[in-house]
Amino acid sequence: MRVFGIDPGSNATGWAVISRRAGRYGLVDAGVIRTKRADGVPARLAVIHAGVAERIAAFEVDAVAIEAIFRHKSSESALRLGQARGVALLAAAQAGHEVHEYNAMTVKKTIAGHGRAGKDELGRVVMRLLGLEKALASDAADAAAIAMTHLGHHRLIQMASLGARR
Repeated sequence: MRVFGIDPGSNATGWAVISRRAGRYGLVDAGVIRTKRADGVPARLAVIHAGVAERIAAFEVDAVAIEAIFRHKSSESALRLGQARGVALLAAAQAGHEVHEYNAMTVKKTIAGHGRAGKDELGRVVMRLLGLEKALASDAADAAAIAMTHLGHHRLIQMASLGARR
């Protein structure tokens, strides 16, 4: 199974394609879509949408996973994150994918074993789980962690949907 993970942001949107075979995670590809701070909001959102759409189309994936909205100290930064998240969700929907959402606490607990893991710790665990010699960019590592979280929870989701159909 292959999952496209997205860590949305208005300045940097991380993405990663993660596979899982025989219980082992594998990195297919990962990167960061960067916007220019000098550009207006519509132009930045267009870059994020086009970047996510292009990368989803480039890989055959079975699912898309994205970080869920969480509380922000600033309403302005929450709005910017929501906009970036919205265009990423749109790109996934246009590609015909259902999107699975995971909050930061769930991702940290699933990947690092506890919900208080910092970015550096999460990045190191992702690197080890993927067998990488070099760390991914922080936003790409977060996207990989989101994709791996979905791979870890995927069976439970399937079982729950089967039970609901009965």
